[in-house]
Amino acid sequence: MFRPMRRFKQQLSREDCLELLQREKRGVLSLIGDEGYPYGVPLDFWYNPQDGCLYFHCAPEGHKIDAMDRCDKVSFCVCSQGEAIEGDWALGFESVIVFGRLSRVEEPERIPAVLRGLTEKFTDDHAYIDREIRTHIHHVQCLVLRPEHITGKRVTES
Repeated sequence: MFRPMRRFKQQLSREDCLELLQREKRGVLSLIGDEGYPYGVPLDFWYNPQDGCLYFHCAPEGHKIDAMDRCDKVSFCVCSQGEAIEGDWALGFESVIVFGRLSRVEEPERIPAVLRGLTEKFTDDHAYIDREIRTHIHHVQCLVLRPEHITGKRVTES
């Protein structure tokens, strides 16, 4: 169903892909937007190793929600910050693409844990996190991406 990686020598292991998803804070979610145009939107995310899913938060309505309701098949791309290669101008970086199905988190009892996971990537100030969750929990939509295929590669620009 999914294509094999053409440049397989650059392919990351599954463990390396998951480590990148746990480490990085942002990526680009791609959906089929209005009139069939691709719609890529940068988002903060949280990868939950317990269930293997990625989580996002957004407004309860808008372009992303409309696109998801029309077609739940999406991809999500995450890139590392990259690092300079000693003695060379080139930059080495890693990227991961997750293909899967996007849906709303429907269970209200799961929302606080999703928001906490998202927020803890940016701060360890638990009083701030608690206050933000209390303030925004009633007007935020959480989304879950259930992966069907994860692939990644290591690239050196040249």
